[in-house]
Amino acid sequence: MERLVYVRPVDVSDLPKDMQGQAEGRDQVYAVHSANGERLALVRDRSLAFILARQNDLAPVNVH
Repeated sequence: MERLVYVRPVDVSDLPKDMQGQAEGRDQVYAVHSANGERLALVRDRSLAFILARQNDLAPVNVH
């Protein structure tokens, strides 16, 4: 059975202040969420989010 994860864009301004400084000047990053909504990771771009998911035997899908 595939384990789905959801990839969605996140505005850096919506992140906690301590995380905003780690965004390296980006306005947007991508979050990988489990099916129950738990944020598993934040990465710099969509393709990296998909790579990360697949490397961990997860099946990524886009969320808008």
